[in-house]
Amino acid sequence: MGQCYYNQTIGFFYNNSGKELSSHWRPKDVIVVALGLTVSVLVLLTNLLVIAAIASNRRFHQPIYYLLGNLAAADLFAGVAYLFLMFHTGPRTARLSLEGWFVRQGLLDTSLTASVATLLAIAVERHRSVMAVQLHSRLPRGRVVMLIVGVWVAALGLGLLPAHSWHCLCALDRCSRMAPLLSRSYLAVWALSSLFVFLLMVAVYTRIFFYVRRRVQRMAEHVSCHPRYRETTLSLVKTVVIILGAFVVCWTPGQVVLLLDGLDCKSCNVLAVEKYFLLLAEANSLVNAVVYSCRDAEMRRTFRHLLCCVCLRRSTHASARCASSAQASASTRIMLPENGHSLMDSTL
Repeated sequence: MGQCYYNQTIGFFYNNSGKELSSHWRPKDVIVVALGLTVSVLVLLTNLLVIAAIASNRRFHQPIYYLLGNLAAADLFAGVAYLFLMFHTGPRTARLSLEGWFVRQGLLDTSLTASVATLLAIAVERHRSVMAVQLHSRLPRGRVVMLIVGVWVAALGLGLLPAHSWHCLCALDRCSRMAPLLSRSYLAVWALSSLFVFLLMVAVYTRIFFYVRRRVQRMAEHVSCHPRYRETTLSLVKTVVIILGAFVVCWTPGQVVLLLDGLDCKSCNVLAVEKYFLLLAEANSLVNAVVYSCRDAEMRRTFRHLLCCVCLRRSTHASARCASSAQASASTRIMLPENGHSLMDSTL
């Protein structure tokens, strides 16, 4: 191990990596901060609404919704972390201590890792419930709790490692350009881990799709071609495309530049796009709320109930009307005549 530079400034490491550290607000910085603050506020409000809906509606007090709640919590944390970044970026970066920089980076790494890991946990539990033709309400609570604990242990591990060991303060030749205090190997591992999670999600949802399609075809052979069976397959295809498409659009650009920087691609101008791709990854925390929660009919009713009661809380009559309308109906479920279990519900 070479000489360590624990007493150096942020500017020293940025100069070493060749990343510009601005001393004034440039138009690019203003645009990024304006967009970042907008996305952060939307992420915070949307995921707070999801958490409030899950907490207030007893129908959501089931294991699968614990995972959706954990996803909302992770994305809420990501919104807070990105908001913190927006208030400590641009010219303010130079005024950070090394510890402050690692806190800023650790918050982002932890929250985004928790979000991605929860997406995989949701995919795994959906696969398990579909393959067992099991209602989400019958998923083992202990298993879901262990999944949530595992998600946060992994997220905290990846978030805290750079500050304690996986940095380049003692090996300047290993510093990355995008994150000048982190080792390039950390960026490469983070990018490859996210890619691995995506491939697992593709495998899981592909297996779910083919299983459901086969089962629907078998049911159609014993029951006259009901439009519901075709709707089930089309709905599942739409869900799978939305889930995987959102992940690819939001995460792939950022993972590519992280991997290129981690592999020390000298000819790749990763610094020109890094801020925008990070913003796109943060936007996934907003997209998750839409893809995983807002497409649930019962969840949408609960949202309307909460928003209605907030807007019209001074009117007792209006509040009572909102409460009654929110409990009027249950989530739409497609039932298989073979055994009465739902093959797919609105949370799939």
